[in-house]
Amino acid sequence: MPNYKKIALVTGANKGIGFEVARQLAAKGFRIFVGARNEVAGHAAAKKIGEAATFLRLDVSDETSVRKAASELAKETDHLDVLVNNAGIIVDGDDAILKTTASQMEKTFRTNTIGPLLVAQAFHSLLANSNAPRIVNVSSGGGQLADGADGWAPAYCISKTALNGVTSQLAAALPKFAINSVCPGWVRTDMGGANATRSVEQGAAGIVWLAADAPQKETGKFWRDRKVIPW
Repeated sequence: MPNYKKIALVTGANKGIGFEVARQLAAKGFRIFVGARNEVAGHAAAKKIGEAATFLRLDVSDETSVRKAASELAKETDHLDVLVNNAGIIVDGDDAILKTTASQMEKTFRTNTIGPLLVAQAFHSLLANSNAPRIVNVSSGGGQLADGADGWAPAYCISKTALNGVTSQLAAALPKFAINSVCPGWVRTDMGGANATRSVEQGAAGIVWLAADAPQKETGKFWRDRKVIPW
């Protein structure tokens, strides 16, 4: 097996920002585990990235799947250096807070907020074996409280506000880890749409920087374009 610099798991890595993050990290010499719930798409993504990438079946919304994935990864490696919690959804009809249903909120939170926490918990022991463990939670400027909401995708935005809370709590609990939230900006993906202002490569760049190159002492913060932004 090649001598990889570090080992990273990226969730939701079969397409969009997650795939590009995985691809860029592989290009930096990382061994990559492509986390995805869709087995066909996950295998295809890993194959496209190359020999550095391995598919790992992982549905972050399913606690059993998360635990099983952690067990499977432990068979492949004794440590994990980087976890990128990228998997995220916007549910259909998420367009008006006064009409948001409990089921819409629950489904959104299950993937966007609870999922990253469950994954961090399940993979904690492998990360703790790293000399410089990092967790990068892919959040959104829509989750910021600093400037107020604009009404767009309220369930999604609230889930990202809560994800930022998860980041802060994990950073407090794990002082030897570098744990941060990051806003990739408005990116041209299935979620962002064709009119978005950033390419997938641009959206992934800040995530990759936090995963691979940012100072290890930087933790418990919210970033965009390598700069700290308000919660």
